[in-house]
Amino acid sequence: MIVCKFGGTSVASADQIRKVVDIVTSDSNRRIVVVSAPGKRFSNDIKVTDLLIRLGEKALSNGDTEKELCEVVDRYRGIAEGLGLSEQIVHIIEEDLRYRLSQDKEDSSLYIDTLKAAGEDNNAKLIANYLQFIGIDAKYINPKEAGLLVNNRPERVRALPEGDKRLSALKNEHAIIVFPGFFGFTEDGTLRTFNRGGSDITGSLIAAAVEAELYENFTDVDSVFAANPTVIENPVAIDRMTYREMRELAYAGFSVFHDEALIPAFRKSIPVAIKNTNNPSAPGTLIVKERDYNEQQVIGIAADSGFTTIYVDKFLMNLEIGFGRRLLQIFEEEEIPFEHTPSGIDNLSVIIRSKFLTKSKEERIVERIHKELEPDAVIVEDDYSMIVLVGEGMQYTTGLAARAATAIARTGANIEMINQGSSEVSLVFGVKKKDETKILKELYAEFFETANIHS
Repeated sequence: MIVCKFGGTSVASADQIRKVVDIVTSDSNRRIVVVSAPGKRFSNDIKVTDLLIRLGEKALSNGDTEKELCEVVDRYRGIAEGLGLSEQIVHIIEEDLRYRLSQDKEDSSLYIDTLKAAGEDNNAKLIANYLQFIGIDAKYINPKEAGLLVNNRPERVRALPEGDKRLSALKNEHAIIVFPGFFGFTEDGTLRTFNRGGSDITGSLIAAAVEAELYENFTDVDSVFAANPTVIENPVAIDRMTYREMRELAYAGFSVFHDEALIPAFRKSIPVAIKNTNNPSAPGTLIVKERDYNEQQVIGIAADSGFTTIYVDKFLMNLEIGFGRRLLQIFEEEEIPFEHTPSGIDNLSVIIRSKFLTKSKEERIVERIHKELEPDAVIVEDDYSMIVLVGEGMQYTTGLAARAATAIARTGANIEMINQGSSEVSLVFGVKKKDETKILKELYAEFFETANIHS
């Protein structure tokens, strides 16, 4: 059995959905299809999910929602008409949206979740309806019916293993299953959505539960590339990579695949294929447990901006028991996750994503550090980027860090921070945002351009 997931651009229009159906029906092993909400049809288009958020916010402000509702319904109507479907499916979708709008607004976050989930849910209904219309045995199944369980608030939403047994029953269905991505239900029936891009998670969860032979993730690119193609011209395509390598690259800015989505597949050792809906014959990228590290020590280079460093200095810090714990506890109590904590004997930096740090939180954190830890200095610096080299083979390669540092030095930029995890799958360089692009280009030239590859 193959589980395949199609992203927003793959299901954004009638023409794209026809491509999806051609792909699904070309292999009888493709039995479960996970779909996203309709994405962008062209560059300045608006995703249906964003239209639904706009609709929900208008409802929460007690405004007239008819215009925003019609925008969403019209997107589905355009797809249905393009596929030759009757108006009945559009009425079903409109009724569903009106029902969601009528729900309790007391918890605004859950209310928005309910509306956002309508994007995937109704697209799954529409696509299942089209498959039936052209004579294919197909069935829409809702995550609540299937038993996709998620945890309760206030924790960040995650799938619960208790739902795996229920989801495993999907493999007994004879029809092609069309399943909406992006959301699940708590035991008491409350709908919660995963983070944006969460349809990848749904697909991986189902693939693991039914113990699929392969999980295919269809998007709008031929493969995962060794670097951002908007920065590097014609970057090398990655044929095969490990779960850990993809996880590191996804975390560091590779948007082709949700980083959390690898966990269920990894646990069951299910290969994940990244493929292009618009070019399905392209080989794509296969994500597996292990690969031949000798072929390429560095598999990819990622760059991500929007980081803030809070630098704390205190003489004899290393002798003060519990200093690091108390520092990180301040961030925990302010509900701010940290990314890296490089340190010396008398100093410790906490690197966080700037989006979590409002001005008031920053002032409060600095004040608390001064009061509770009595440091010699606390310095806050913004506009950092993290450049990440990723590769399972790096731990077996002598001098790789020196090559990277030398390449960065050639750009004239300064390295603000270096961090390497104990697994040695990634090597992180903290740099100023203004230097990000030139450093990425120089590192790519060092490790991927033919004349510079070191065996």
